[in-house]
Amino acid sequence: MSTASDFSGSLDSPDPADDSASDESYTSPSASPSPSAASGSDSASTTTSTRNAASPSSLRGLKEIGNLASWTVSTAKPGNSIPQLRSDDTNEFWQSDGPQPHYINIHFAKRVRIAKIRMYLDFENDESYTPTRMQLVAGTGYHDLSDVAKVELERPCGWIDIPLGEGVHEDGELRTWLVQLQILSNHQNGKDTHIRGLQVFAREVSGGERGGVGWTSQRMLEELEIR
Repeated sequence: MSTASDFSGSLDSPDPADDSASDESYTSPSASPSPSAASGSDSASTTTSTRNAASPSSLRGLKEIGNLASWTVSTAKPGNSIPQLRSDDTNEFWQSDGPQPHYINIHFAKRVRIAKIRMYLDFENDESYTPTRMQLVAGTGYHDLSDVAKVELERPCGWIDIPLGEGVHEDGELRTWLVQLQILSNHQNGKDTHIRGLQVFAREVSGGERGGVGWTSQRMLEELEIR
């Protein structure tokens, strides 16, 4: 079971409402959906053209928190679903199996403070399966998703940062329960899509950073907002 010992924050009261609109699902052992109120965010439109993988220094001070969420996708080809999307091996990939748009839903049990989202794409190998236009939305549940960022890509190869938008929060964090990545179109008018990795990061916070007193009780750590 994953714990929240690397994160700190305040507990938010959950809302009883929850929605589900996915055909394929995979749930991490440590999390299940439980939405509540999330802070609003401004939309940003970004055009990205890159062939460079992210350097290790770009992840300094960050903690991958995707294992704390429940992941679902709109469709998936057998053998190419969420376990392959979440694998550390970029030779594996999620492949959709249906009409566009395609969706990836990342649903946390508590509100999280997301500092970075990145995905691995490989136009050289995937060609028409490579996304060219995507949108990131977030909210408390499927009923109140709002725009966070729009992304346009040109022949991407490597780890691609998905912008969280200007004005998400003063500290640049996206505070939410649910993140949905929408793949709207592919290169060369391709139908289905390949994504070879998708990671979600929060900032690592030392135990004594807030108020000078760090929580040491495991029970208290589990009750804190995930960060």
